Amino acid sequence: MSDLFHEASRRDFLKLSAAAGLAGSGALALPAHAQSAPLNFYTWSAAVDLVKSHLTAFELSTKIKVNYSNSPWAQYREAMVTKFVGKAPIDVLWVSDSWLPEWAEAGWIAPVDGMTNLTQYNAETDDFCLQSMRYKGKQYGLTYYSDYMAFFYDDAVLKKAGIKAPPKTWSELTEQCLAIKKAGLSEYPMMLSMARESWLIEFLSALVFSNGGRFVDDAGVSVMADPKKGAQQALQWVVDAVTKHKIISPACVETGELNGLKAFGSGNHAFALLSRYRIRTLNDPKQSAIAGRVKQALMPAGVGGSHATVGWMRFHGMTAQAAADKNKAANAAKLIEWFGGKAGSQYQFQKMLFNDLGSGFGVKGLFKDPDIQESYKKYADIAMFEKQQLLARKKDVISRWFGEWDEVNGTAWQSAVVGKSSVEAALKKSSDAWNDMRKA
Repeated sequence: MSDLFHEASRRDFLKLSAAAGLAGSGALALPAHAQSAPLNFYTWSAAVDLVKSHLTAFELSTKIKVNYSNSPWAQYREAMVTKFVGKAPIDVLWVSDSWLPEWAEAGWIAPVDGMTNLTQYNAETDDFCLQSMRYKGKQYGLTYYSDYMAFFYDDAVLKKAGIKAPPKTWSELTEQCLAIKKAGLSEYPMMLSMARESWLIEFLSALVFSNGGRFVDDAGVSVMADPKKGAQQALQWVVDAVTKHKIISPACVETGELNGLKAFGSGNHAFALLSRYRIRTLNDPKQSAIAGRVKQALMPAGVGGSHATVGWMRFHGMTAQAAADKNKAANAAKLIEWFGGKAGSQYQFQKMLFNDLGSGFGVKGLFKDPDIQESYKKYADIAMFEKQQLLARKKDVISRWFGEWDEVNGTAWQSAVVGKSSVEAALKKSSDAWNDMRKA
């Protein structure tokens, strides 16, 4: 998935000096004898100035030196794997939930279960974030960013079509799209991105989860080909929307998330599935032709389903290399807490990311933070933001073979959408591939 922060513009972060002010308190300062070798901290190239600002405050407060490095998101995973294999000095790093099984199985990152200064935040963390940091019963870090797939609508278009409220179900969405299409307000009222890119599994998971389904069961065995487990209903809805009702463009299989955002923001559609944080862009007059008209509704529910959606998160992890050294592990835990937990008395880093970039957070209490409420109401409804986040679920297909299977699965769904295979055949192909890879 294209990461949120590498797309954001940079600005002057002197306004964040309040975080540095925490350093003056000396609350987290270490005695001189506790100082040790610098920590080596790696991230992808996102919010770099913000990270540096927060690191400066950390170093002043704790007297712990940090060597900071970053690389582009597109090359980050490969770069880290190369460093792991070469035993390069890495202590703390950003981790995507998608890589956890691979990196944990390889022994590159270490669990943090015994570090109470980190696990103390679990009670305040959203459940899907907490589950996304766990692998085989162990917790591997502390979240600092999360978000989910959201359902948006253009309120002005609905009003022109005489529609009083957004759809609550997928079948109701079909009806509203047909009414909008008949009124000549949009050729393809629903925007859905189904290009084979890293975002695809997020779109598909939202469709499956809201239809009351899942891809695999609790034991990790595929259930996606089972007609009663949600995936078939989800894919059939998409196929019908493209070929039968013609409310989704057949070009959806070539439309990526970013192009889908631009198309919806240009006023070409009435509804869209997009990352939740995109509402800030959509309601910005400088970036969107429909600014002020975009609202969020709960994910439509399928028959026997719910308003569930898929969530994702990023977290700070500790390498096994750092964990093996008692002093370094203690310092690494302090750095992880500074970014993922509280710096002083507040969740400084998560708040700064939200206020500056509009990114989501994994801390339940931040929805009640006055600063965040004041910021969000300028472009969206924070009550809806929170309500949908409570229904977010982690992806159930994250595994060591996820990347390989994801290619097969994406191709299978696309083949059904363009009419090259039946819904049943597409899901059987994907299901068989999963079970074969799992056994291997």
